[in-house]
Amino acid sequence: MPVVIGGLLPVRGADWRWWVAVAGVGVIGAAVAGWIRPQVGLLLVIGLTMDQGNFAFAVPVVAYLTGRRAAQARPVVWLFSAVFVGGTVLNLVRGIDVTQWFPLTIWLVLLGVLPWLVGRYRRQYQALVRAGWERVEQLEREQRIVAERERLRERARIAQDMHDSLGHELALLAVRAGALQVAADLPERHRKAAAELRAGAADATDRLHEIIGLLRDEADGSVAGLVRRAASSGMDVRLVEDGVPVDARTAYRVVQEGLTNAAKHAPGASVVVRVGASVVSVTNGPSEETSQLTGGGSGLDGLAGRVRDLRAGATADGGFEVRAVLERPESGPQDELTRHRQQRRRGLVVTFAVPAGLVAALSVVMVGYYAFATLNSVLRPADFAALRAGQAQGDVERVLPRMDLINSDVDRVRTFPDPPAGARCRYFRSDGNLLGLGEVYRLCFQNNRLATKDARP
Repeated sequence: MPVVIGGLLPVRGADWRWWVAVAGVGVIGAAVAGWIRPQVGLLLVIGLTMDQGNFAFAVPVVAYLTGRRAAQARPVVWLFSAVFVGGTVLNLVRGIDVTQWFPLTIWLVLLGVLPWLVGRYRRQYQALVRAGWERVEQLEREQRIVAERERLRERARIAQDMHDSLGHELALLAVRAGALQVAADLPERHRKAAAELRAGAADATDRLHEIIGLLRDEADGSVAGLVRRAASSGMDVRLVEDGVPVDARTAYRVVQEGLTNAAKHAPGASVVVRVGASVVSVTNGPSEETSQLTGGGSGLDGLAGRVRDLRAGATADGGFEVRAVLERPESGPQDELTRHRQQRRRGLVVTFAVPAGLVAALSVVMVGYYAFATLNSVLRPADFAALRAGQAQGDVERVLPRMDLINSDVDRVRTFPDPPAGARCRYFRSDGNLLGLGEVYRLCFQNNRLATKDARP
């Protein structure tokens, strides 16, 4: 809007070009709509300010959107640095006084860096909110898992009670049927029926035991429970725990697959299960009936994609080992929440500290330059009074200071009389007062000689 209105006003520079304004407005629209990369849009909009100052109104908007949209901060930092360095070099080449172009650096901080940091802080805040909701969902899932686990354990406990009571009754039933089977005074057909009854009771006891075993498997899904069940089934297995695995589910699958292979291919061999924070291994010793895997079964192939490194092969003593290096799980919602909280706190500090620090640093540089230029542009009143028109320029320059008065101070001086035609004039201050400006001396040279000298307050 300022760009368009600036072109419609009757007072405007003769170099105003409507096609540049239209193209610039199109670039702004594309940058705001997100049709181009945020960093590219920001660079283009900053570049447009070189053609027309009204484009500066778009810089804070595009800078803020860049902070919201750009995931990485480093490219934007390099962009601002390039603009600062490039603008400095350009102004130095053009010979523009530092007091005129240096304030543009302050505007770059206020209109560019500060809105970008605000947008970046907003992005981190939204990520924090999103991570918070993910954390809530994770907690709900964990509560459901805990509730399901407790339900399974309660079901297993009830099943165990049923097993103990029903198993006892079925055992008594089998004993009585066995007694009837061997009774001499019963007909053969009754003894046969008693034998069938005893066999049926035994089968029912076995099936009840299998069902209870399945319920126990569901209730105890840990590596320790898996090893206990393997030991109860007759396997010579020992568990060595060196830490809590970073991925318990994958560790369980590795141990399960390793015990299955040991039972199938090395029956009767001793097995050692080692569980550490990041390494899980199942090692079995040699067996008389061993027929070890040479390339790994399909179960091992399925595990390869779930761990960082999986090795399965024969050991030096003729046994077999399955060793897996667990992949550390990606950061969960809780880690994300903590990370975004830290980023938000840092972002809040950076949002205000960085612009303030930049402005302070630039102000120190500006004040330092102003003090240096002031103290090195003083022409002593006695030396000024001793100068005479017609003196050779070389003789005059011997008493002149190293620097001329900066242009911003020259503009504050009352009007000097017009210099001689073709003369080149230089300006100096009469004292080194940093807080004010007294008299200003003007020396105009023509044909390598001092043509005129003037003093104005």
